[in-house]
Amino acid sequence: MLPYIIDWLSLLGRWFHIIAGIAWIGSSFYFVWLDNHLLPPRETQDTDKGVGGEVWSVHGGGFYHAQKYISAPGVMPEPLHWFKWEAYSTWMSGIFLLALMYWYGAEIYLIDPSVLSISPLMAVSLAIAFIGGGWLIYDLLCKSPLGKNDKSLAIVLALLVSLLAWALCQVFSGRGAYIHFGAVLGTIMVANVFFVIIPGQKRMVSAAQEGEAPDPQYGIKGKQRSVHNTYFTLPVLFVMISNHYALTYAHTYNWLILIALSLAGALIRYYFVARHKGKAPIWPVLFALGLIAAVAVPLAPAGRSEAPTAEVSLDEVHGIILSRCVSCHAEQPTFAAYTSPPGGVMLETTEQIQAQAQRIYEQTVVSRVMPIGNLTQITEDERSRIASWYTARTATETDTAAEPDG
Repeated sequence: MLPYIIDWLSLLGRWFHIIAGIAWIGSSFYFVWLDNHLLPPRETQDTDKGVGGEVWSVHGGGFYHAQKYISAPGVMPEPLHWFKWEAYSTWMSGIFLLALMYWYGAEIYLIDPSVLSISPLMAVSLAIAFIGGGWLIYDLLCKSPLGKNDKSLAIVLALLVSLLAWALCQVFSGRGAYIHFGAVLGTIMVANVFFVIIPGQKRMVSAAQEGEAPDPQYGIKGKQRSVHNTYFTLPVLFVMISNHYALTYAHTYNWLILIALSLAGALIRYYFVARHKGKAPIWPVLFALGLIAAVAVPLAPAGRSEAPTAEVSLDEVHGIILSRCVSCHAEQPTFAAYTSPPGGVMLETTEQIQAQAQRIYEQTVVSRVMPIGNLTQITEDERSRIASWYTARTATETDTAAEPDG
């Protein structure tokens, strides 16, 4: 019953997390767009009221007129809408899923003995330390003299984020490292909202209500953190979907792939932010595409024209699969963590194995992510036998297809 409950908690948690994330990212992207499309007010009375910029837009059959004040309006309007719970609910649901899937199931998803053999308690403790420490180091850098130079700060942050990607991949499984990389960046993003952006806005509102001029430093600090957040967004979104693509996190150089694709995401976001302001340089997009190509080309599977090293029968492979894979990939899994076969893949019969031959080969031989965490202790000889069977099978299919009719 417990695995069934966990499945439902995971389903509902993911659903909520996606909804909250869409609301947060959507509002964040909209306000970045809005800020970069403001024009000087056309009406003199708007300028006299303290309006610094305005923009007209049309959506859903209606016209909208948005105005931004230089500091604060003379009279604080009611109601005043705040944008914060989108961020908070995204982070809370994300941490809930992280704890449910990666901390509670540390032996399955977080720990890889071939990377580092540690206890579940140690793994979870290190995970929490990475998340909390990431925010503390980032916050200290922003508050230091370095934080006054945006370009220098950006370079240092890029180097530290790269170091983070490498360090996580030396401690956790590839899948666990990737998701915790996203958790560190996501925590920094929401902490920026909670500790810097919202408190600064509250102080500015209080000053306006008391008839005082708001301190501009709060707006400057909030703007800096908001800019960082928008560049972190696409790398975090990549991490959120990466667990579906073992070709990235299961690679020997998974940390380098993570760095390259995260940088590509940040560059693409940089281009769109610049484009909001007018004509944007094309080099960020070209650089980003170059990084993606630099990752995709080496990851392409090499052609296998060589003959199989040994003749391996389907029955022999069936025996290996029954021993190493069917505890999960069965109509009724016996492994306690699952109530249904992961991904809907069943491998109980030779027909099912034939139908999933390419996936079996890619997961057990190429990416080596299955069995997950090698919980069933598949051997190198067994992986080699699966490879020989698949190679011979593929060669036979190729030869048959090449034979002329008649």
